[in-house]
Amino acid sequence: MECYNRIVQQEAYDFYKTWSSPDFPRFLVVEIQHPTPFYDDSYAVNSANQGPYGDAITHELIPEIERRFRGIGEGWARFLYGGSTGGWEALAAQVFYPEEYNGAFAACPDPIDFRAYTSVDIYADTNAYWSEGPFNRLARPAHRDWLGEITVTVRDYNQMELALGTKNRSGDQFDIWEAVYSPVGEDGYPKRLWDRRTGEIDPEVAAYWREGYDLRYILERDWAELGPKLEGKIHIYVGDMDNYYLNNAVYLMEDFLESTENPYYGGEVDYGDRAEHCWNGDHDNPNHISRLRYNTFYVPKILKRIEESAPEGADVTSWRYSS
Repeated sequence: MECYNRIVQQEAYDFYKTWSSPDFPRFLVVEIQHPTPFYDDSYAVNSANQGPYGDAITHELIPEIERRFRGIGEGWARFLYGGSTGGWEALAAQVFYPEEYNGAFAACPDPIDFRAYTSVDIYADTNAYWSEGPFNRLARPAHRDWLGEITVTVRDYNQMELALGTKNRSGDQFDIWEAVYSPVGEDGYPKRLWDRRTGEIDPEVAAYWREGYDLRYILERDWAELGPKLEGKIHIYVGDMDNYYLNNAVYLMEDFLESTENPYYGGEVDYGDRAEHCWNGDHDNPNHISRLRYNTFYVPKILKRIEESAPEGADVTSWRYSS
């Protein structure tokens, strides 16, 4: 642990030197804290159970930050990036506010197609815990290592959360997904996607999730309207051995994105060979290094996007200067 602390500190100092160097573009980089009663993060979207975090962040918080710190304050100059929860949020905010941002760089995003909600297809499967065959049933996996060794099942994970707190109050992963995506239940708490004891999926809740938060479905459903606003803005990165099977949803998203026309999506989807959770597109470094370099890794991609897409007459020079 002490050795890794040394690495973290060195990476932080290296970033400070890069950030304060005379030729580094002057960006505002904002990491927002937005905890809720259900989790340490709201998922940055409007939610029946948690409130209008998406609108508040995009239409109120960010413009105020730009006003106070001399930001350009226009959609072409705003970008999103993050990993895991932050990866899902980056892509979701770009999809839900397509003209307010000019690019999302989503690393190892939480499930972006609910046909691969980790290892569950919430539309076709009837039970989240068991894969039923003609002669046997197998427990669905929830966590693996880079060689595929399974350590936790979906049933294990969900019943652990149930033991920690009922009514989505465990503060853990499956509970917050329900708190974000579900309608409000009759008891005033998020409605369960599936019975936590048996794994039986509620198809009405699944349909609600699809219409409101299945990012691949929403893009495909609304591509005629969204496509022209999102061309060149979608960038997704994931390890092909993601511990939580999040790469499966990215495969499905990529299938759709590569099929798009009028316009073609024009972004990027990339995979890390045998890379586990938190891979962010860096093919040159292991996860324990690349996870510390989100800013320095994505800022050049953002700068390239600005150079290619800034509207005519936009200010693309005043924030690039040497001391």
